[in-house]
Amino acid sequence: MTRALEVESHDTATDQTGPSRTDEGAPDAIFTFQELARLDEALTMSSRETGLRFTLYIGDLGPRTRVQAEELHARSGHHPIDAVLIAVSPGQKVVEVVTGAGAARRLPDRACALAVLSMTTSFASGDLVGGIVNGLRQLSDQAGHPATLRH
Repeated sequence: MTRALEVESHDTATDQTGPSRTDEGAPDAIFTFQELARLDEALTMSSRETGLRFTLYIGDLGPRTRVQAEELHARSGHHPIDAVLIAVSPGQKVVEVVTGAGAARRLPDRACALAVLSMTTSFASGDLVGGIVNGLRQLSDQAGHPATLRH
C-alpha cells in the first residue's frame, strides 16, 4: 500500500543477484548470524503479537516494483488476506508494503507510510536491519492484538 523512494539497503539470500555489503558477494556473507537472528525474531514477534503474518523480501523487484511486490505477497502463504509483506529493493531504492484485505483494516496506508518513513531514515544512515526491525515494531504496534486475544 505504501511506496517510498531513496532507500539505502542490500540484498539477502532471497535474491542472490543483487548487490551486497561485502566484496565477496557470497549470499551467506550479506547478513551476519546476529542480523539474521534479529530479523527473524522481529518477524516472529510481530506475527505472534498481531495474529497477522509478516513476511520480508529483500532483493530486486524488477521494473514494476509494486506489481512484483503484490505477486510476492499473493504467493506468500495460505492466507494472504491476513499477511503483510515488506519488500525492500536495494538497487532501486524502493520499499513496498503490501497488506491483504484483513491486514489493511488494521494497518491503514498512513500507518504503513509512517513505518516506511522510519525505515528509510534508518536505511539512509546505513542501518538496514535496525530500520526493518523498527518498521516491524511500528506496524505491529499499530495493528494491535488480534480481536480474539483482546479482553
